[in-house]
Amino acid sequence: MTGMFDRRTFLAASAVLATGLQARSPAGDGWERAAEIVARVRPPRFPRRAFDVRKFGAASGGATLCTQAFADAIAACAAAGGGRVIVPEGRWLTGAIRLQSNVELHLAKGATIAFATDPALYPIVPTRFEGVELMGYSPLIYASDAQNVAVTGYGTIDGQGEAWWSWSGGSHYGWREGLPNQRAARTRLFAMAEAGIPVSERRFGEGSYLRPNLIQFQRCDTVMIEGVTLRDSPCWNVHPVLSRNVTLRGVTVIGLGPNNDGCDPESVDGMLIEDCTFDTGDDCIAIKSGRNADGRRLNAPARNIVIRHCTMKAGHGGVVIGSEVSGGVENVFAEHCAMSSPDLWYALRFKTNAVRGGRIAHVRARDIIVGQVGRAALTCDFNYEEGANGAFKPELDDIVVERLRVANAIRVLDCQGLPQAPIGRLTLRDCRFDGVHQPSIVERITDLGLEGVKVNGRKVATL
Repeated sequence: MTGMFDRRTFLAASAVLATGLQARSPAGDGWERAAEIVARVRPPRFPRRAFDVRKFGAASGGATLCTQAFADAIAACAAAGGGRVIVPEGRWLTGAIRLQSNVELHLAKGATIAFATDPALYPIVPTRFEGVELMGYSPLIYASDAQNVAVTGYGTIDGQGEAWWSWSGGSHYGWREGLPNQRAARTRLFAMAEAGIPVSERRFGEGSYLRPNLIQFQRCDTVMIEGVTLRDSPCWNVHPVLSRNVTLRGVTVIGLGPNNDGCDPESVDGMLIEDCTFDTGDDCIAIKSGRNADGRRLNAPARNIVIRHCTMKAGHGGVVIGSEVSGGVENVFAEHCAMSSPDLWYALRFKTNAVRGGRIAHVRARDIIVGQVGRAALTCDFNYEEGANGAFKPELDDIVVERLRVANAIRVLDCQGLPQAPIGRLTLRDCRFDGVHQPSIVERITDLGLEGVKVNGRKVATL
């Protein structure tokens, strides 16, 4: 992508930051908690047993459906007490894959799992769509109430999302008048959640056109996704929900379709995201905790999340919290990341409104190197979608950003609170913003602190 730093440039810039501008953040600033989170999040371990999908009837080439072979290999692995299900080199066509406890799905170098585009191959399961629980199409790779589970390797997981993208209703994704889309079902689902309809009665399968996510671990403990490349998900890519102790490491996410978020930790407690690359059609990383009544009903915040050494290319935001944050978000740390693209709207993005509500607090970001963003370096947006038209007061407080370096930003900030809900404490420390040619938008914020901030080479006291 235009303007993207290569790895060598990023490492060199990080070295300058570490040794020259400021050696470290002040003691007691919250970063000690990030170290505790990293120490606590441990990857799963598996017995040294191997189950090759070919021995269960899988055939490569991309023409033979291998759904049953994958299911049989996973079942045999779980029954034996766990181990590794191996997908060898080649292209393997399948429907939904459901993992079980103590199973590692491992893609060998040169292996591609290609997901078939027939919705009938994705059974109805308990899942979430945009922060709301429902009975819907199974995510392409799915685990529920499992422990010690992983997707690893060197291959590619191809969601073949273009076959699903028109369901979004976007004309630039293939939809045109007369074709089906998700709009009516999405509206009906949200209304059912607001009315308190039991999840078991929220059934959305054939005829609803609600796209499944690529990988979802729901109510799981000790999860890892490592090394693989994810391409063209029908909707969100990596979606851990109500899970604990999650690691996402060395994963590349590519997909410019609608709602192609890279990673959406939702109501997760304890997650490490490191050494990943995101080139997405929506937010690169978007932390969530449920939408509206469903988020408040479950009341499960996303918390204790560390993001480090990641690269963000295209996307609506690099590191994002929102917009489905009705359950709250706290203790999020992002450091040593590189971002740049004319198609990256914001480096850091917070978004909610008076319908979502939710409290976002205790967020730290440092040593973020940004080449180019398309809108602003940082946004805090309480006017997102419904804006002030709701009864639930959003909160955003105790946000500290240090050593954010942006080479080309149209504006520094776009921060807009609400009359009844101003933004709380936001501190920018030792940050530099160049290429700025429009004034910041700062409305309804109670405490904006600027310490050693430079804009176009000049130290500023206000924005």
